[in-house]
Amino acid sequence: MRRLSAGGWVAVITTVLVIASSLTAYGAYHDIYGNIDQETIDTDAFGDRPSRVEGALNIMLVGSDVRSGANAEYGGDDIEGERPDTLVIAHISPRTEGATLVNLPRDSLVDLPSCEATDDKPGVRAHTGMIGEAMSSGGVQCLWKTVEQLTGVHIDHFVSVDFTGFKGMINALGGVEMCIPEPISDPKAHLELDAGQQVLDGEQSLGYVRSRYGQGDRSDLSRIKRQQDFMGAMLRKATSSEILASPANLHDFLGSVTDSITTDDELTVNTMADIAITMRETKMSDIRFITVPNGLHPANPARVAWTEPDASQLFAAIAADKDLSGSDDEDGEPDGDSSEDDTATVEPATVSVEVINGTGIAGLAGETADGLSARGFQVVGAANPQGTVPEQTTVYYGTGHQNHAQTLADELATATTAEDPTLGSTVKLVISNDWNGLNQAGEVPESVAEESKTAEKQTNACS
Repeated sequence: MRRLSAGGWVAVITTVLVIASSLTAYGAYHDIYGNIDQETIDTDAFGDRPSRVEGALNIMLVGSDVRSGANAEYGGDDIEGERPDTLVIAHISPRTEGATLVNLPRDSLVDLPSCEATDDKPGVRAHTGMIGEAMSSGGVQCLWKTVEQLTGVHIDHFVSVDFTGFKGMINALGGVEMCIPEPISDPKAHLELDAGQQVLDGEQSLGYVRSRYGQGDRSDLSRIKRQQDFMGAMLRKATSSEILASPANLHDFLGSVTDSITTDDELTVNTMADIAITMRETKMSDIRFITVPNGLHPANPARVAWTEPDASQLFAAIAADKDLSGSDDEDGEPDGDSSEDDTATVEPATVSVEVINGTGIAGLAGETADGLSARGFQVVGAANPQGTVPEQTTVYYGTGHQNHAQTLADELATATTAEDPTLGSTVKLVISNDWNGLNQAGEVPESVAEESKTAEKQTNACS
């Protein structure tokens, strides 16, 4: 039985997003897009959903263990249906000009919501179980709902890849160079490798990223760390001049995996092009890999529990589109010359806020004003609305003050921003019925910053 895990799946999908911008001809996008299977997801059935930050994008990446069609050669007669062999949230942020990929370990024991039965899935009642049960019992739609409810992160799209797509991409790249610090002999992964620097082909790479019992402490968590190193090596190879030099090679490269990709039907060719444009200038140092903070589950040491409050702080930071690199200057602006960027956040003390309570909950404006004052904002008033209340909690800002609005929005669990030319320097927070209080992100947990990796600097035990 062969399983492809996080490094492989995410490298496939992220690499496509990073280099797709090289196919500038609109017709080339359509040609490749036509090979992709799509699935309709009824997100309206989820009920209340987390709010999204304008411009940011969150994609649920699924590594499918389906064994039908071209994947039948990987056996697994005991495998019923389809499950997420790996699960990742890819957060793409034009504001921070980077991408963060958060691994959700498949051994995570979590509180699963209920999901209705479908034509081919039995559905699932609310209970505590392995995170992958959501997909096997309710399909991708149930998994999507589960991830949103567990993390509080608004998911915009999903992308799923199977075994065949992974091997095809590696072979189209001409293999991926990896350092193998010690010989590997893993019969379960059908993998035999000598020690040293070497180029792995598609079949060897498939074995390497799923190998668990032939390396390290045999845990899924240590395997994730190796997979992240593989992902960085794959991204560096895919974005090298050797691959990017030929449009024809790029077209063949992307075409080699699209036969094995499934997405939601809202992930259109135009959306894919927008993602590619967003990531066109992304450097390897701006692609960050994180595993949700975790430890042994107290009720079952063979399973994983997400560590609190670090996990919630991480997800809150992702949901608010915060910079997870920890590289912000003390004045609140990112490193680099951003003095002319009107979306760069500023110090809360420079932000003047008026709070408007549009929910009908008595005292909410005053309570919110007190909370914002405690975080350093200059609250100039709190009142009830005079006119129509927006469907979403919104921070309105006058011309030239988008950065002030964004600084405030970053502190709210649910909020969007919108320009109102009639306003001056004071931003106006209008609280609507989706209000979920101030976010709890605060500072990004130190454990996240310490454990995270970038695609630019991956561990190389051979050097």
